[in-house]
Amino acid sequence: MASAQEKATACCLPARDAAGARRAIAVAGKVSMAAGGGERVVSAAGGGAVMEDIAAAVQPTTAKASSKGIPIMTRAQRFHPLDPLSAAEIAVAVATVRAAGKSPEERDSMRFVEAVLLEPEKNVVALADAYFFPPFQPSLLPRTKGSPVIPSRLPPRRAKLVVYNRRSNETTIWIVELSEVHAATRGGHHRGKVISSEVVPDVQPAMDAMEYAECEATVKNYPPFIESMKKRGVDDMELVMVDAWCAGYYSEADAPSRRLARPLIFCLTESDSPMENGYARPVEGIHVVVDMQNSVVIEFEDRKFVPLPPPDHLRNYTPGETRGGVDRSDLKPLIIDQPEGPSFRINGYFVEWQKWNFRIGFTPKEGLVIYSVAYVDGSRGRRPIAHRLSFVEMVVPYGDPSEPHYRKNAFDAGEDGLGKNAHSLKKGCDCLGYIKYFDAHFTNFTGHVETIENCVCLHEEDHGILWKHQDWRTGLAEVRRSRRLTVSFICTVANYEYGFYWHFYQDGKIEAEIKLTGILSLGALMPGETRKYGTTIAPSLYAPVHQHFFIARMDMAVDCKPNEAHNQVVEVNVKIENAGTHNVHNNAFYAEEKILKSELQAMRDCDPSSARHWIVRNTRAVNRTGQPTGYRLVPGSNCLPFALPEAKFLRRAGFLKHNLWVTPYKSDEKFPGGEFPNQNPRLHEGLPTWVQKDRPLEETDIVLWYVFGLTHIPRLEDWPVMPVERIGFMLMPHGFFNCSPAVDVPPGTSDAADVKEADSPKVIQNGGLVSKL
Repeated sequence: MASAQEKATACCLPARDAAGARRAIAVAGKVSMAAGGGERVVSAAGGGAVMEDIAAAVQPTTAKASSKGIPIMTRAQRFHPLDPLSAAEIAVAVATVRAAGKSPEERDSMRFVEAVLLEPEKNVVALADAYFFPPFQPSLLPRTKGSPVIPSRLPPRRAKLVVYNRRSNETTIWIVELSEVHAATRGGHHRGKVISSEVVPDVQPAMDAMEYAECEATVKNYPPFIESMKKRGVDDMELVMVDAWCAGYYSEADAPSRRLARPLIFCLTESDSPMENGYARPVEGIHVVVDMQNSVVIEFEDRKFVPLPPPDHLRNYTPGETRGGVDRSDLKPLIIDQPEGPSFRINGYFVEWQKWNFRIGFTPKEGLVIYSVAYVDGSRGRRPIAHRLSFVEMVVPYGDPSEPHYRKNAFDAGEDGLGKNAHSLKKGCDCLGYIKYFDAHFTNFTGHVETIENCVCLHEEDHGILWKHQDWRTGLAEVRRSRRLTVSFICTVANYEYGFYWHFYQDGKIEAEIKLTGILSLGALMPGETRKYGTTIAPSLYAPVHQHFFIARMDMAVDCKPNEAHNQVVEVNVKIENAGTHNVHNNAFYAEEKILKSELQAMRDCDPSSARHWIVRNTRAVNRTGQPTGYRLVPGSNCLPFALPEAKFLRRAGFLKHNLWVTPYKSDEKFPGGEFPNQNPRLHEGLPTWVQKDRPLEETDIVLWYVFGLTHIPRLEDWPVMPVERIGFMLMPHGFFNCSPAVDVPPGTSDAADVKEADSPKVIQNGGLVSKL
């Protein structure tokens, strides 16, 4: 991600609003002393055992004391413990690992799959947020008499690196300790310190973009493949597209002892289009397996001759004449104008908007991460809601049993990386108004640092009506418009695009939303053939049925300070009252609650027939009615896999069998299919195995795993590029506040005279019928 320097811009605004953009930059660019130099005074009141743990974790440094005994910090901290690794830190971490190689051959064989922040324990985050960085909330740490002096600096940051050795086919996890001087001053010339390195047996890490290119070149240069394409009328290999798909695990032939790809083949149509849609011509019948370790084809068979589909004249999606069509001409410009700048404030990765505050993070696997979500609630102060929110995996199983479609079961986070496949929004921004962008930094396969500029977008959106009431007796009315803060990124994995959004609302709601678009993954048909397991899109062209599943991991902290474990999960089902004395009018129903007491009890599915939802409650905090405070998980549309239990992809994706899982927090339980789902031979690794311990949940540090999916029966209207489909869920306050938190939103500032009314509709009279056009 980017450094603390802010990049708020007025996106899609006319030149007359440049002054407003400059004001927005000025507002967004304010940085407190937490990110700079200078001295700062803090209280000596610390916090018992937590403070002792932290004090032991850092090297003691000299702290001056004033006449009142208050320690004074002599050095400011550059990075918050949860800030994503900077480009310099990644360079230091890579150089440290490379230097630790035992031989020149080993060093040359290192391929860097991932370099990511090793997130610290929650007590370190609490110390940082209490005394070093916003929100500067000392109450995050428990206070005890005689507690130790607050350390004058935080523990060094650490990086976790996943390194694939191309010579030995081994995967190693390295932990490297960084420091301010290594990461900032020396800019990568100094090395960090290797804390540990562990070879992980029987795994294959995620594929890298460089491997995609190597796989394509390997296949296109393979003589038998060239001959097979000539049979299909293609002599120019520049027209051929080879998409490297991970092999999955179907038998011992897919074991991780070899690094395998089973690519899909497509062919561009010769044209003058600037973006020719190659997915419109899938190549069927050719079986290819590539050894990615050695970049060689190890299996090849031209099993069935299927002619290439004829070029579809509706295949392209570029503007107007470039696709052979005409664009509509009646669309007027829509300008989002914020003359006083945005309402949010940014300090590094710390965001404040209305009464919300949180931190933004980013990882190669998950993409966007939201940390330390809290709401400032008047006299009750800053109230935590969640420690960490992210999308940790997604699975796309296809429902066609024919070759090669039955093997299309992509694990897009674990096999490819949602973050590593993110877009620079410089190349197409879906936001309007004033925008704060964040960059993202990664290591590529060879260890060089790459930056995706404008990777994460943060902006405000108007969201229609927030609340309204009109008194019919007096004619008086009160109405408020809703505004939300949206944080998002978009990634492309082969043919599909996914937009991941977190929306924060003025009434205390948090919405997770995913927008699906892109191009269908198609198959070719023999002339006159139809397929039961898909939709015919064009002559000799069909789109197989499939599903998209997303897994949100939510480390909740409802009214809990760090290291407090006072949450539980309650399931709520609506019941119809039995006929009898309690239901004499046959209309009675009620909400029935049940505490999910252990992990096996908490394997649950959505049930719209009972309006089922779940509440994360604090067992020790209450609202004004004496009820526990909580946040409700409200499902949106959802589904389960349309596959038999023996389906091969469910070996690796057993977590799809239920919509909700609940576990107690454990720092190394982060990915539901395990850290390395690529070619994973182990049955139900990850979440389905963890919950077999049946750990208690009645009062603990709760992690929710919500699995939600969309069943895609393709339509002709999804071609050539799919209009956005939306899916998601809501986190909604449930007894968290004493009344509506949105009641204090002020009326809109625009006078009625400032609202430009559209031209009056033309009235046409036809006998007694009056209609407005």
